[in-house]
Parts: sequence; C-alpha cells; structure tokens
Amino acid sequence: MPQDSPALPPWQEHGWPDHLQVLLDSYHQLLGKQLVPRSGSAEQDARSVFEAPFVVVSHTAASDPILNFGNQTALKLWEIDIETLLLTPSRMTAEPMHRDERAQLLERTTRDGYVDDYQGIRIATTGRRFRIEQAIVWNLHNAAGTHIGQAATFDQWTFLD
Repeated sequence: MPQDSPALPPWQEHGWPDHLQVLLDSYHQLLGKQLVPRSGSAEQDARSVFEAPFVVVSHTAASDPILNFGNQTALKLWEIDIETLLLTPSRMTAEPMHRDERAQLLERTTRDGYVDDYQGIRIATTGRRFRIEQAIVWNLHNAAGTHIGQAATFDQWTFLD
C-alpha cells in the first residue's frame, strides 16, 4: 500500500520560494537593503521570510488584489489560515471605513515605488482591530520588469479592542 508523501513545509508550497525571491529582490532594489539575510537558496530564503518575527504579506496586481502570501506572523495577527488567506481580497484586511485610506496608500506606492511611513487600522478575520505603524509597502516587479503586485512589512502593531 503506497504511503502518502509527507506534507511540504508551508514556505515550500504555493510557488512561494520563487515568489519570495521576487519579493526580496524588489525590496532590495527599491530600499537598498535586505529584508532578511539572503542565503543563496530560494527555499531557505522562503523559510526565513515565513518564520520572520515581523509581518510580511503580499497581494497580486489585479484591480481588486488577492492576497498571495502571508508569513506565520501575519497569519497569527490576522487570525487566518493559509488557504483562506489565498482567497482573500487584500481590501478585506481593512474595515470598510478605512479602505479609501488604504487605496490611497497603494496608489502612492505604485507611483513612488515604496512607502516607508505608513500607519493605519486593520482588522483580523475575527473582527479584532489593530493599528499598524511604520509599515513599509513596496511594488513587486519580476525579472522582466513586469509589475506583479505589492508587499508590506511591519513589526509594530497595537490591538485596539
């Protein structure tokens, strides 16, 4: 009887090793520094980003972007599992009253390449609200220079409820 293959670690699924190379390369190109120390291995870099003690999230370049990555810190903060995250429009991470502000942030990021001074209110899937501070949001471009989305990172948040 064939044995089931062991599940891959989360950072090796969903095409994340390749996606996170683009995310890390874009961060370095735009900000002139590394988000995490680079190892030369896409899988090890993906693990470093996934296990980082700060939030890293990204979304697609669609007109209504869908989240396509969230590290373990982001998953805990938004109280969401990977499968649900990958189906979630990124606008849903903000309450309706804060979505215009979020849209302006994303427009500013698209125009300027990155923003390193963002703060705003976000909401977990359970309804728990939190303020993020000193977030960096940047554009993602693949090796061909095609805009494929945006990413964000932050390590400061305060629960409001």
